[in-house]
Amino acid sequence: MYAIIETGGKQYKVEEGTVLYVEKLDAAEGDTVTFDTVLLVSKDGEVKVGTPTVEGATVTGTVKEHGKGKKIVVFKYKPKKNYRRKQGHRQPYTKVVVESINA
Repeated sequence: MYAIIETGGKQYKVEEGTVLYVEKLDAAEGDTVTFDTVLLVSKDGEVKVGTPTVEGATVTGTVKEHGKGKKIVVFKYKPKKNYRRKQGHRQPYTKVVVESINA
């Protein structure tokens, strides 16, 4: 059994026990989170596709940790004009373990 959910503007294919790194959620470590925007559910070869979401379907998971991703360097410059700007960025994330799929 698997489902496709949407969170943080991205779509993820999840099964029970899947570890997800999603955009930072407003929940403390150890809390249970529920994803309501389930786009597709597959169970025993039977596929339910939502229009746009599957009615009554939810995915629950537990927040394991919060963190920051690898640093990326944003470097802007204009040739021959002595314009240079260097900036770094680390995207925050939340690590979630999927507990159950309710369809």
